[in-house]
Amino acid sequence: MMNIAFRRSLLLALALVLLAGFGCAKKQVETDSDELAMTEAERQAAQRISDGIIYFEFDRYDLSAESKSILTQKAAVIKEVPLLRVTIEGHTDERGTEEYNLALGERRARAAYEFLVNLGVNPSQLEMVSFGKLHPAVQGSNEAAWAKNRRDEFKPYKPKN
Repeated sequence: MMNIAFRRSLLLALALVLLAGFGCAKKQVETDSDELAMTEAERQAAQRISDGIIYFEFDRYDLSAESKSILTQKAAVIKEVPLLRVTIEGHTDERGTEEYNLALGERRARAAYEFLVNLGVNPSQLEMVSFGKLHPAVQGSNEAAWAKNRRDEFKPYKPKN
């Protein structure tokens, strides 16, 4: 009797695992089809927006001349393709508390956001998120790694209709 109950429980658990797996596959297919919905011009624009990470000095969020140049190029592309939206991701290095770094990442993302808006980018095309120190680009606890992690990245997407 116990053996039958155990087998049924095992089959139920296996069925749940398979259903969960198929749910994830469906989500991936939706993402892939969203990317396919972009025209070639939109894909090229998205690539140009993704290229060109901007970097920051330690504990700073002001934009360097190089960052302003990169953002000026991004602004031109964003204005050319009004259907694209861009998420500005603010990142920090590993030093400091999680709370402090989330706030600093937000100030970095906001600096880029405000610069783009001042160049004429429609604010509805932009959103910001801070990851603080949660997603380092480079692992390591030295100045070379920290310098690569103090950054803003730009993730273009086309919203669903």
